Amino acid sequence: MRRFIVITSIFEPTEAVIEFSRQKDYQVIVVGDKKTPSSWHCNNVTYLSVDEQEDLGFKLTRDLPYNHYCRKMLGYLYAISEKADVIIDTDDDNIPRPGWGFPEFTGSYPQIPENLGFVNIYELYTSQKIWPRGYPLRHIKKARSIPHEKISNQEVKVGIWQGLANEDPDVDAVYRLTSDQLCTFEDNGPYVLDRGTVTPINSQNTAFLKELFVLLYLPSLVTFRFTDILRGLVAQPIMWQCGYRLGCTNATVTQERNPHDYMKDFESEIPMYLYSERIVELVSASISGDQSIEDNLYAAYLGLNKAGIVCKEEINCLEAWLIDYSKYGSSLPSPGTLWSCPLLSSFRTE
Repeated sequence: MRRFIVITSIFEPTEAVIEFSRQKDYQVIVVGDKKTPSSWHCNNVTYLSVDEQEDLGFKLTRDLPYNHYCRKMLGYLYAISEKADVIIDTDDDNIPRPGWGFPEFTGSYPQIPENLGFVNIYELYTSQKIWPRGYPLRHIKKARSIPHEKISNQEVKVGIWQGLANEDPDVDAVYRLTSDQLCTFEDNGPYVLDRGTVTPINSQNTAFLKELFVLLYLPSLVTFRFTDILRGLVAQPIMWQCGYRLGCTNATVTQERNPHDYMKDFESEIPMYLYSERIVELVSASISGDQSIEDNLYAAYLGLNKAGIVCKEEINCLEAWLIDYSKYGSSLPSPGTLWSCPLLSSFRTE
């Protein structure tokens, strides 16, 4: 299998980037931005400078803002064009631990029961009072969100694996402003969530299977701390429709977090606090088992636009992504056929 690791960075090669570049059987892509040093170089890494991004010929390039996390989507498209089978999404401050990697995408795994709504996956790996970024605030006082006694092994197809991060894991600004305790998770192995059971996922240690690459789309016109959370909440109902499940696994990276202003993080997370549960409802109501993954993704964002959660310009970026993806994506009826959707023309005339 061709496995690619995609990172964006504005720093000289960090310890995390260097360690990922040493991983056998993985190809690393680092996407630069205008703030990235012009001298950037790391052995065994494909670096895409701003100028090189312009030369790739992707329609999406002209729609993406500079100095923005979403530019790593050009790295996803590059990996897809290079016939990737798995794309791992991570950051330049997540250092891989010994044995870093992900379980197989098909197998028998402990499965959390269906239709539980939002669950706090961290409770399966620690007794510490901690929750993932994107977990609805009204649930954080629950003693337990997962009925441990009902977890049983099932044969499943996993479409996305979410790995945890030790020491400074992915939590929201409310946690950091009120507690900010470091956390080392227990190695309790992988778990899979059945349909109707949701946990927030991020872009810090996350593996996508080829059939679901289109769901890598990062919303480009929402706030920075909302973008990957929104992506994951949109992806999960669409995955359920086509028989895939979300898997979560041990902390295989240690995060040495780049400096953050927690109050600015809080401000950036406000849409996440307000809309997380509503997003899953809207997406579930917008999609259909009769449609392709691409068309369901598009329909989901139309529903989010109608609800005022994303702007109309976001739809333009999504269209560009879908057109670029369709040149290389695996789920199209015939290779080389550009993506089209019956909803598209009617939406453009509104």
